[in-house]
This record gives sequence, structure tokens and C-alpha cells, in this order.
Amino acid sequence: MNTKRLAAISILLLPIATANAEPKLAPFHPGDKYEIERISDSTQSSENGSTGSSHDKDTLSEHVIGARDTGVELEYDLPKSATAGDRSQNWQFPARVLKLQNGQVQLLNGPELEARVDIWLKRAKLPRSACGHWIFTWNAFRIECDPQSVIQSIAAFDLQPRDLRNGAMYQDAVALEPAQLIEKSSTSGGSTFEVVLVVDPEKVRKAEVDSDLVIAEISREPLSRDAALIARKAEQISGTIKLTFEMDSHGLVQRRTKLTKLEVKGADGKTEARTNTEILERRFISQQHH
Repeated sequence: MNTKRLAAISILLLPIATANAEPKLAPFHPGDKYEIERISDSTQSSENGSTGSSHDKDTLSEHVIGARDTGVELEYDLPKSATAGDRSQNWQFPARVLKLQNGQVQLLNGPELEARVDIWLKRAKLPRSACGHWIFTWNAFRIECDPQSVIQSIAAFDLQPRDLRNGAMYQDAVALEPAQLIEKSSTSGGSTFEVVLVVDPEKVRKAEVDSDLVIAEISREPLSRDAALIARKAEQISGTIKLTFEMDSHGLVQRRTKLTKLEVKGADGKTEARTNTEILERRFISQQHH
């Protein structure tokens, strides 16, 4: 996995979904190791004939260190296939965190990450003043220097809602309102749940404005947030988000599919269709129980 990819500008720029429900941690067993793969495919097409697409694939390993009264201790790292070059570019990993019963995540090895980012900045010949700014090399990425930022990176690989059951309410960061999870199938091997939500046009508009500001910064063109918002104000935005959770017999989600469909009608009256399919899949690697 590459930090640049983690920070790349998405075609939809949609935040991570979160479940707004009572805390409930799935059963984790100390010593278990998993790989979590994230695949994202996006397409867009406009009435003027323009089209575009993107494909991204990243992987993190998840190691269950142990259980505490307050939650479970986990370590996230690059996969075994990561090269020395991958590791030199990704100062955020390995990261050890505590996932609390309420779903919040606390970083446990912050000082270690702080030391790594200093080394990374020196190798990249970047001053501290570059932190927080966007640049473009082979991809657009934000120069991130805050150790706490790894929590957001890890959140992109979290496919486990805190309350996965029939009738539970689920909320997404860009949804207009929560919707009920529906159990579509149930066998001895596990269950499948689905939920469909309606997007909030204003939240999508804000994401578009953020994207416009990033592009302006990379291009070194002056653009204020107010000006970007005015330019996007006339857009009519609608769409849906459909999520499917495939859970095993132990209560762990092994696969989450998120399909986002948007229609954006511009001031010129022409409509652009955007589709993003994100698949998160957890694979069991090994067991080291004591």
C-alpha cells in the first residue's frame, strides 16, 4: 500500500461510512492475523460525451495483540508483499491502536510514529512547513505529518459496523438520514445484511468544493472557499448509497461492498453520472494463540 494512494483524490470524495448504533465489538482472538484488501473502482460519464474511470487497490495487515477491559489492541501494518521502498514511503505503519468498546480508536505508539515522520521528511528533503499541503508527483497527495492521521487511514479499512443486526439503524457520513439494516440471508456459515441510503446533496457539494480547492492548490491557482462554493451552488445533486455486509459465523464481517451512485446536474443543464464501487475484504492469515 502507498501513502500517496491513501491520500489520493477520489472521483467521489466520499467520507468513510459509520454506524450510528450501540457499541458492540466483534469477537477478536489474540494472535489472529488478517489481511484487509480495499478495491475501489470509479466511473463517470457526462451528456457532453466525456467519460473517465479509476481503479485503486490497497492492503493492510491486521494483528490482534490482545484484549483489554476497555477494548481490543490491534496492530496494523503493510502486507508481507510490501517492498523496502514501500516501507520507506509509509511512515505511518506499523501502527498499534486500541479500539474501544464505543468504536473510537486510540493510537498507542504515537512517539514511534513521530520519530518515523522526521526521518521520512529528511529523506524526502521536505521542510516541516510543507506539512498539510497538497502536491502532485505521479499522483495527488497530501503531505501528512501528524501521527494521529494514521487513525483515519485505518478507518478506511474498517468494514465492521458496531451494530450489525436486522433492523439496526445505519448512518453514512454523506447520507441524508439513517436507514435500517435488513438481513437478506442467514445460514450456519453466516449472514448477509443490506442497507440503502439517500445521499445528502450539501455534503456531496462540500466534498466537491474541497476537491476544487485541492486542485487549485496543486495548480497554484488562486481560489477561495467562497468562490468555489458559489461555482458549485447551482448544481443539482442526487443519489444513493447501497452497502452489503457478508458476515461469518463468528460475527466478523468478511466482505463489505459499497455502491455509490450520483447524478450531478450542472448550471448548463447537463447531467453527469458517477458510480463508485468499493469492496473491503478481510482474509484470515494465521493464528498464534498462546
